[in-house]
Formats: sequence, structure tokens, C-alpha cells
Amino acid sequence: MIGQVVEAWHGFLRDGDPAALDELLDDDVVFYSPIVFTPQRGKDVTALYLRAARQAFPGDRPGSPADEDALVGSFRYTRSVLSGENAVLEFETTMDGKYVNGVDIIRCNDRGRIVEFRVMIRPLQAVTLIHKQMAAMLETMAPTD
Repeated sequence: MIGQVVEAWHGFLRDGDPAALDELLDDDVVFYSPIVFTPQRGKDVTALYLRAARQAFPGDRPGSPADEDALVGSFRYTRSVLSGENAVLEFETTMDGKYVNGVDIIRCNDRGRIVEFRVMIRPLQAVTLIHKQMAAMLETMAPTD
């Protein structure tokens, strides 16, 4: 099941279809952000963070054709470990000239919905930069009254 979930996740990253993300997330999903102390609970807030991250991280999307030179500085997954209901997807990119390395840790249920999504990033300079960029992205995506 986790292989199908990861494939659907890559599809969302490539296409950006909010309906695909909605289908992928369980209503009670918990999101662990590298920039927010408390876990974020629920589909709406998790979807907001994941859509913002998709826009904030530069680069090619999984499945996009690109030569090796074009991948310099682009977001890409470099390693995937899938086991049972869990996936660990290592990624790298550069942002504002800073190297960013991290992992997405995804757990799904038996219905093929993501129930837990954790993001860990290194080094500290990258976390600081991403915090700033994600805050700006979330501000532009926030609903207006």
C-alpha cells in the first residue's frame, strides 16, 4: 500500500492538484513540521502546509524530465525506503545558495491514506531559511475574511 501512496504523493508534487492531495490525506492526519513546535492535526491544516511546501521548494518535480545539469539546485528525492505502512523519502535542493537536505517520513493506513507526515531538515541554516519562506508562503495562502 505504501508504494501506491508514495506514487500518489509524487503525482501531487508533479501536478499540484489539490483534489489529489485531498484524496491522499486522512481526515485525522498529523503533520510534524520542522518549523512548528506542535504537531498540526487534521486534513485542512496539513494540506495547507504541504501545498505551501510544494510552492516554496524550488526545482523539478518527480517524474519531470531533466538532465543532470538542470538538477543542480532543484528539489529532488535522492533515496526512498519503503516498508509496510512507512516510507522515508530523502530529498535535497538548494535555496538562496544554501544546501538543504531532509527527509519526508510518511505513514499510511490500510485505506491508502496518509495518517502521519513528518518533515526533518538540515542544516540549521536551511531550517532558518525554510522557516522564513514557508511563513511568507503560508501568509499568501491564508484565507481572507
